[in-house]
Amino acid sequence: MFPPGTPGLALLLLRASVAITLLMDVHGHRQHLAGLLEGVAILLSLSLGFGYFTPIVAALALAFHSAIWLGLGIDNSTAALAIALDATALALLGPGAYSIDSYRFGRRVVVLPPQ
Repeated sequence: MFPPGTPGLALLLLRASVAITLLMDVHGHRQHLAGLLEGVAILLSLSLGFGYFTPIVAALALAFHSAIWLGLGIDNSTAALAIALDATALALLGPGAYSIDSYRFGRRVVVLPPQ
């Protein structure tokens, strides 16, 4: 669930990609969004960047993108599809080894008591 090495690095880059596109999407529509929504987008992006509750936050980021696209329209349908696929893949794959989630929920030594 928390692969190290090259797969972990790839998941780190995928988290960064989703976080950056969320910030860019919000920045592009900032004149139509409330300040509170911009703050929520920044918190979601930071959470994705650090890998904190990644599957949940990636799903929330996809919902946030979808709400912006439904409310304000899609500027580029190809980019919207790529963003949606990236966020969905991240929600399904998880954060990788280089994340807060891996330190909180990662591998542990389980010592079973003798019977």
